[in-house]
Amino acid sequence: MVRRVVLALALALAVGACAARTPIAGTDLGGGPAPDFALQDALTGQSLALTSLRGKAVVLAFLYTQCPDSCPLTAELLRAAHGALGTDAARVELVAVSVDPDRDTPQAVRAFTDAHRLTTSWHYLIGRREQLAPVWSAYGVRAEPDQGASTVTHSDALFLIDPSGRERYLLHTDAGPDALVSTLRVILQ
Repeated sequence: MVRRVVLALALALAVGACAARTPIAGTDLGGGPAPDFALQDALTGQSLALTSLRGKAVVLAFLYTQCPDSCPLTAELLRAAHGALGTDAARVELVAVSVDPDRDTPQAVRAFTDAHRLTTSWHYLIGRREQLAPVWSAYGVRAEPDQGASTVTHSDALFLIDPSGRERYLLHTDAGPDALVSTLRVILQ
């Protein structure tokens, strides 16, 4: 009997030691409520409020369609991570908020979306500068057109919001899809 108990304990310890802990990437945001907002989804023409996505994890990015560098990388990261989530993908929404209200038209957003093959759980929110600026401010995002250029200075921050609407982690594009996937899985638990 003692031998069976010892074997059972040894097996339990071995299994526990071998179980991979899901790594968390990014900066912990403390779990406070994510600032809510409602903007027009350029793909549907409908208003979308962040609170309407409760029950799902949200990856919130700030992008613009004419971006020559970080935004295409971010879009590819989002697509790759969403695809790698497997069945968990149905529990994650990808939301982009424009940082270029002058050029992010519904047509430009559709072209960007098609170019990056973002087909499911994808929302690209647009609006006038006076509608977008409070959202940028609430998330600490600086979005300023570069003088004399067709670019916008902004961050490649990805805000991970849990299904309860709490800000959990901040990642950057260079974290890669594996880090995004593993962190999303943590907040989905």
